[in-house]
Amino acid sequence: MRYIIKQSNMVSKNKQLDEIRRGTEEVLIEKDFVRRYKQNKPLKIKVGFDPTAPDLHIGHTVIINKMRQFQEYGHEVIFLIGDFTAMIGDPSGVNATRPVLSEEQIKENAKTYTKQIYKILDKEKTRVEFNSKWMNEVNTSKLIEIASNYTVARMLERDDFKQRFKSENPISIHEFLYPLIQGYDSVALEADVEMGGTDQKFNLLMGRHLQQIYGQKPQTVITLPLLEGLDGIKKMSKSANNYIALTDSADEMFGKVMSLSDKIMWRYFELLSAKTIDEINSMKQQVKDGDNPRDIKFILAIEIVERFHSSKQASSAKDSFLNRFQKGKLPDNIELVSIPLKDIQNNDGETNLAKLLSLSELVNSISEGHRAIKAGSIRLEGEKIDNKNLVFENNKTYILSFGKRRFKKVKII
Repeated sequence: MRYIIKQSNMVSKNKQLDEIRRGTEEVLIEKDFVRRYKQNKPLKIKVGFDPTAPDLHIGHTVIINKMRQFQEYGHEVIFLIGDFTAMIGDPSGVNATRPVLSEEQIKENAKTYTKQIYKILDKEKTRVEFNSKWMNEVNTSKLIEIASNYTVARMLERDDFKQRFKSENPISIHEFLYPLIQGYDSVALEADVEMGGTDQKFNLLMGRHLQQIYGQKPQTVITLPLLEGLDGIKKMSKSANNYIALTDSADEMFGKVMSLSDKIMWRYFELLSAKTIDEINSMKQQVKDGDNPRDIKFILAIEIVERFHSSKQASSAKDSFLNRFQKGKLPDNIELVSIPLKDIQNNDGETNLAKLLSLSELVNSISEGHRAIKAGSIRLEGEKIDNKNLVFENNKTYILSFGKRRFKKVKII
C-alpha cells in the first residue's frame, strides 16, 4: 500500500516548516534553510543508505517518512544507495573496523531496498542514484585532491575515532575516506539538504565543508533521532531483538506495536505517524481527559500495519490481537519447529529448557532463555513454567510462549 501523507502543497510555507522540524534533532544552519526554503524553487533533498544488510526496519523509516514529507511539499528527493561507500563501511558509532562486503552482497542488498522504500516514498517522485556512478570515475589524483581538503587532526576529533585512538583500537586508513566520499556525494549531486541520524552529524557536515571548497552553496544538515526499540531504551536494531521489520507479518507487526509502553507510544507517533502535530496533541488531550491509552495505541498499530500491508490486513490483525489477548485464544499460524531430543536433554534425562528456547528461536540465546525463565515470562501450553528442568516426551508437540507476542509450536523428535 502506498503511504499517503495528508498535507498538500496548499499548506503555507510556515506550516510546512513546522512539520519538517517536527521530530528533528538539529537543523544546521536553520536561518539559511528557512530563507532558502521560502524561495519558490524545489530543493534537492539527499539521503544516503548503504546496503550493508538486506532488510530495513521501521527505525529506518523515521528518515524515509521525512523524505516523503519533502516530496509532498514539491521538493526533489534523492534516495542515494551507497554501493561504493558500502565497500568501505561507515565508521560512525562503531569501535572496530567494519568487515568489507563483496560487490555481489552489496548488489543483492540494494535490490531489496528499492522494493521496500516504495511502501513509503512515491516512486514517480523519487530519484534513485548509486554513488558508484561518479566514484568509479574518480581517479587516484582526484581522490588525493578530495582527501587534501581535510586534516587527520580534524578527523580524529569525531567521537568514534577519538575513542578508538584513545583505547588503541585500530583505525584503518580507508575508514578516513568514508566521510570524505559521503561529503563528495553532496558535491556530485549539488544537494541543498542532507538528512541523517544523529550519529551521522560528522559525515553530514563534511558535505557542507566540501561543497564550499568546490564553490557550491553549503547544504542544510538535518539530523533525526535514532528510534528507540520495543524496549523503549536501546535504539532499534536486530542485534537487540527490539525491532519491527518491514517484512514482519501483519499480526506480528500489530502485536509488536501494541507491546509498546504508553510513554514510548507518543515517540512513535511523533517520528512515524502521518498524523499532524495538531492531531497528535488532540489524542494526548483525550488520554489526559480519561481515554484508555490502549485505544490510541490501536490507531498507531492500524496505521503502521496499513502502511506496510493493507487496511484489510490491519483490521484482521486487530481482530486477531483482541481474540488472543482478551479472549485467551492462540494464533492459528504458530510456526512449528522440530528439535532433536538429544540436542536438549541433560545426562539425567531432564530437558535443558533454556537451550530448547534458544534452538526453537523463541529467544536469541541460551542466556536470554535463562533470564526469561527466571522472570516468569515463559509459558508451556499457557501455564507459567516455574521449573527450568522439565522432561519432554518424544514425538509430542508443545506450545511455548515468551511474553504476550512470541509463540512457537515445538515438536521433540
